[in-house]
Amino acid sequence: MSFLRVVVDGRVRDIKTVWMSNGVVWLIEQNLLPFEVQFFKAETVEDVARAIETMVVRGAPAIGATAAYGIALAALKREPLDEAAERLRATRPTAYDLFYAIDHVLEEIEKGTPPVKAADDYAARISDMCKRIGENGDEVIRNGDSILTHCNAGALATVDHGTALAPMREAHRNGKKIFVYVDETRPRLQGAKLTAWELSNEGINYAIIVDNAAGRLMQSGEVDVVIVGADRIAANGDVANKIGTYEKALIAKDNSVPFYVAAPTSTIDFSLPEGQSIPIEERSESEVLYIGGRSIAPKGSKARNPAFDVTSKDLITGIITERGIYKPYELRNLQG
Repeated sequence: MSFLRVVVDGRVRDIKTVWMSNGVVWLIEQNLLPFEVQFFKAETVEDVARAIETMVVRGAPAIGATAAYGIALAALKREPLDEAAERLRATRPTAYDLFYAIDHVLEEIEKGTPPVKAADDYAARISDMCKRIGENGDEVIRNGDSILTHCNAGALATVDHGTALAPMREAHRNGKKIFVYVDETRPRLQGAKLTAWELSNEGINYAIIVDNAAGRLMQSGEVDVVIVGADRIAANGDVANKIGTYEKALIAKDNSVPFYVAAPTSTIDFSLPEGQSIPIEERSESEVLYIGGRSIAPKGSKARNPAFDVTSKDLITGIITERGIYKPYELRNLQG
């Protein structure tokens, strides 16, 4: 059973963010949410790659699972797996799960595992990891807490359950009264569009805030804990996540608000010693200069659009994984 509740044509359906059926990869078309629920059909590796690049699917674990299905699709079509892997690796440079998933599925196929089973098993494993993240993270949420989150680290970003939203789902289902402040998350508004949509379907109380309001709310004591996701975690515990996360961590530190990162261990890149080595994707300036296809800046304006920033390990209270909650310096114990 999926824990992503989706209302389609007036009916509640439990579906996953990505799955494969009859040789086709299916995804929720996240660019259309929350206004329309449609499904994207990927029949080729190039379709899968474009779905990742254009953010039909986003969120590190979900990108990884989608890439896993892309490798399975190439295998079914008897296409060169090394070429498929190269194309998929080139889609998003920051999210480590992408590279981890591709390597994992290639290794499983090499061992003789049927390609679709290898991808299905990987997606199921990620889903199970996120479920356990929710169970472990529930302990940092008290009854009556107000929680702040940034971007979307829910089921849409992971296949099912979520990372940052998984503890909130668990707390809510355990009867805890919680309230969630949802950063809008400029420029693509994943918080306002996607996190709010997931919380609404789940029946969790929330309010959308502009990104710059987080400081005011923490300063006035209205936030009890911050929980965010991650796109890549370095071996020392530094975390790359959606742009703006670093600022939230600084504000939380200054106001003595606990700051947690929720991510499966597949997001940890033990090959990188520290966060400044993490490649940071820079996306099109049009995402900054236009909203809903309309220009919001003077003609001829230029923009910068780094998609992620790096939060130092020293600003992080703990990292919630499927194996437990760890201080950043303890992550090295999970290697191997």
